[in-house]
Amino acid sequence: MNDIIIKPEIKDKALKVMEITRNSLCNHCLGRIFFQDLKGSDNQERGETIKKALTESAQIHQFDVKNAERCYLCQNIFKSIANGLIENIKEKIEDSGIEFSTFLVGCRIPTSIIQKEEYIYQKLNSLIELEGEVEDKPEGEVEYKPESIKKEINRETGKSLSSKLEREVDFDNPNLVIIVDFTGSLENPDIEFQINPLFIEGRYRKLVRGIPQTKWPCRKCRGLGCENCNFTGKMYPESVEELISPLIVNETHGTESKFHGAGREDIDVKMLGPGRPFVIEIKEPKIRKVDLKDLQTKINQCAAGKVEISPLKLVGKERRSKIKTSSTNTYKIYRAVVELEGEVSDDDLKILNSLKVIAQRTPLRVAHRRADLIRNRSVRDIQFEKLENGQLELLIECEGGLYIKELISGDDCRTHPSVASLLETSARCVELDVLDVRMSF
Repeated sequence: MNDIIIKPEIKDKALKVMEITRNSLCNHCLGRIFFQDLKGSDNQERGETIKKALTESAQIHQFDVKNAERCYLCQNIFKSIANGLIENIKEKIEDSGIEFSTFLVGCRIPTSIIQKEEYIYQKLNSLIELEGEVEDKPEGEVEYKPESIKKEINRETGKSLSSKLEREVDFDNPNLVIIVDFTGSLENPDIEFQINPLFIEGRYRKLVRGIPQTKWPCRKCRGLGCENCNFTGKMYPESVEELISPLIVNETHGTESKFHGAGREDIDVKMLGPGRPFVIEIKEPKIRKVDLKDLQTKINQCAAGKVEISPLKLVGKERRSKIKTSSTNTYKIYRAVVELEGEVSDDDLKILNSLKVIAQRTPLRVAHRRADLIRNRSVRDIQFEKLENGQLELLIECEGGLYIKELISGDDCRTHPSVASLLETSARCVELDVLDVRMSF
């Protein structure tokens, strides 16, 4: 690298920078300014090369970063990284007991350093403009846009840590974010850890009625606790979420969890068949290597007779989004028991085969929390059978997002057509089970 011939214009700009900073820039900070102009393994090597070129051409006196008391810009932050910071971070990670395979480094630095950095670049560009080196430059545009000091601190710290910890840097979805805070002290910065969530996917079967999918805060006290909810803060004693999540939080040493389901069934509806897909998001998990098969067994034992889950698997955070927005990308199969007000014959029931495209306005029972819209949903198949007690059993395969109770009752003509409108009699769903939730991804 030191044998590379540096162009005269680069030498001139480098000399201006050294004059602005009184010959007190470390190799890292000088090299960053010219990272787009010179090849090299890193900015430190670029800075060293530029200084050597200036010295050899007698443009500056012999200069070595070792002779400088303090870098004008970074105040020797890069010395701190090399002299103990990496070992300090390693010790703190080991003491914390955090499990991770990927990480990313971030940093906070004093405002004064940012201001000095901006001053150098503004001064450099002003000098360039005065000498007529820049033509037709739009107002406010910076001629030189060096790599930011924060970016280099993060990269250099990350490179050293990756080697020391034998872990990989991940810019998109790291298990752990290590934040080095230099605002209090440049020599002994504070170190913070941000543990990113763990995502576990499975399917649940709800075997009994009367249990909501997620914790339902008391309507009266909004979760604070009152006589109405027996000071539990909840409308119902337990939920699918509360039967599944606590054991996972405990096993992963997380702080809390969030339950994401592929839609939801009503409290009085069973979820049978292979179950409904869900993702549990665990906040700040210290343990990521979990025996998922053993965890599944423990959950099924604790929730026996109420909820049962299928094999669990680790997934990425993108799966959470897909699960949460999957309602219209699924189709579902329901079993409904219907009570009819009037008598209908087997021939009368054949008209139900005409249930194909349903225009459904937001049902009255959920209008307080859902936008008042008309949604079109399709029925893919419907089968029907009269029961001995005069009730009707329906097997309905339909697009996700179709409200089945309202498909049956008509919901005061807000759903059309409906079982009630086609049979020309009042109809009420008295029992409903979800038999399958099939996702298209």
